[in-house]
Order: sequence, then C-alpha cells, then structure tokens
Amino acid sequence: MSNEEQLKDFVSGALVVDKPVGVTSHDVVKTIRKGTDIRRVGHTGTLDPRASGVLVVLIGPAVRLSEYLSASDKRYQAIIKFGVATDTYDTEGKQVGETKSVDHITDEEIHQLLIDYEGKIQQYPPSHSAARVDGERAYEKARRGEEVDLEPREIDVYNLELLEWAPPEAVIDVYASSGTYVRSLANDLGNDLNVGAHLTGLRRTKNGQFTLRDAVRLRELKDAFVAGDWYKYLIPAAETLSDWNTVVLTPDQLEKIKHGQRIPADPGESGMARALSQQGDLIALLEAIEGDQEWQPRKVFLTT
Repeated sequence: MSNEEQLKDFVSGALVVDKPVGVTSHDVVKTIRKGTDIRRVGHTGTLDPRASGVLVVLIGPAVRLSEYLSASDKRYQAIIKFGVATDTYDTEGKQVGETKSVDHITDEEIHQLLIDYEGKIQQYPPSHSAARVDGERAYEKARRGEEVDLEPREIDVYNLELLEWAPPEAVIDVYASSGTYVRSLANDLGNDLNVGAHLTGLRRTKNGQFTLRDAVRLRELKDAFVAGDWYKYLIPAAETLSDWNTVVLTPDQLEKIKHGQRIPADPGESGMARALSQQGDLIALLEAIEGDQEWQPRKVFLTT
C-alpha cells in the first residue's frame, strides 16, 4: 500500500467550499469523493443550486460531526426584489398577482420592518421546499398543483441589516439560526409592505464558525485534486468545533474515554465539549452530566 493510500485511511476533517451558482450541494460531495477517492463524505446543510457560498463538507470519521455542524447558525447576503411575488418565493416560480410600484417605499421603512423580524419568530416554510408532508417532499406535491399545508417553525433571527436599497431590489444581511428559509423571509417582507417580493440572489457568507475567508473555490479544489495537494485545504476534525468548550485529556482519561467511561468534570461545567488528546487530536464529544460533575462520552472517534 502506498503512503498516499495509507494517509487516506486516517483522513478526518472538513473542506470548506465556496460553492458556485448552478451546482448542487450533492454535486460538490460527488466531486470531493472522486477527487479524494474517499467514500465517507457528506455536507452539513444543503445550499440551493441557485445560491452560492460557504458549504462545509466533512470527510472520513468527521462525518459523524454532521448533526452538530448542521445545526450551526448561518449568515447570508440576500437580494430581494420587491413589487413582484412568485409561488416559489424565488426566480424559479410563476408570478403571483400583478406587479406593484415600490416608489413609495423608503430605506427607513425597510429598516424598521427588519427590526420587527429579529428574535424568535414563527416561520412557514415555502410550499416548494424539501420539508416533508405525509412522507413526501412538499415541492413534489406543489408541482402537482396539490395544496401543501406546512406547520410553522420557530427560528431565531439574530440580526437583519439593510445593506442597500436600489428600488426595486434590496440587499439584506441575514444572520439566523439553522432552518431559516430566506425565501420565506423575502415573501413575508413583501406581504408586510403590500407589494409582494421574492428572492433573486443568495450567498451564504458564514456557516457556524466558517466564513468565506475559510473557503476554497470549487475550481481551485478541482485543480488541487489533479495536483495531488488538496490536503492543504483540509481542516482537522478538532478545529471544526474550535468554538466549543475543550477538555484536554490526560493519558489515563484518554484510556477511559476510549472505553466509554466517564471522567470527572470541573464544578459548573455544562453542555457539550470536545475532548482532545495532548497532541490536539479529536478523541470524543462529551456531555456534562449535571449533578454528577462528570463528562459522559457521546461520540468516540479513537477506538480500542
């Protein structure tokens, strides 16, 4: 077995890709599987084909971190066109109703409206979305002309900022919890202003701790696959959770964690933490057991 083949057996981490418009998230995953010759590859949150920006792709054992990274907060730069509503809330749908003038709308009016949307709110997913209804994707029912009845979901909108108002389009910075539909936000804003609106452009600028500064363009990544130096873009698994609490294990603690045993926690510790070896490798994810002052291993990456 060659050194490169042996190295692939130990690869575990993330590639942060700047996904271009016109490519699906799954297309990116397939490209990385082919380029790395590693089968265990998965992304941490679908980015629409019409959207661009930060897509975090996990490789090797790090795919087990997906549920935690998928739940991370997201940040977008959205372009919303007011005066026209569509049935899909974006440019792919059919226009709903007539085109309305937006000449009377001021940037101050939009700014004040955005403030009302900040905080925990209830949001209805678009009828043309991947949300499941009776075991079927909502968009499949919508495409057949069937009525789609979706329940609202609670989201947390941390900040909305109007970056530019050039009628009829507004550029808005959207910082919100995972599960937020920016298309629905565009539609709701249009309804509140009584002119209708739809999303015309979307770029994800942040996914959890990762921003566009951490991302490599897909074209450059493909070149790196050909050159055989793609590892330079790989972010170690431990660093994908660098914003978590950290427990550095002693050799004795590491042995206990490997066997699923608890270790002591400092008073007041709570929530989840990453457990690292003294060399900085990700060993496990731990959860503090309240009252016991102990860390319980929830996912162990270093096995016996």
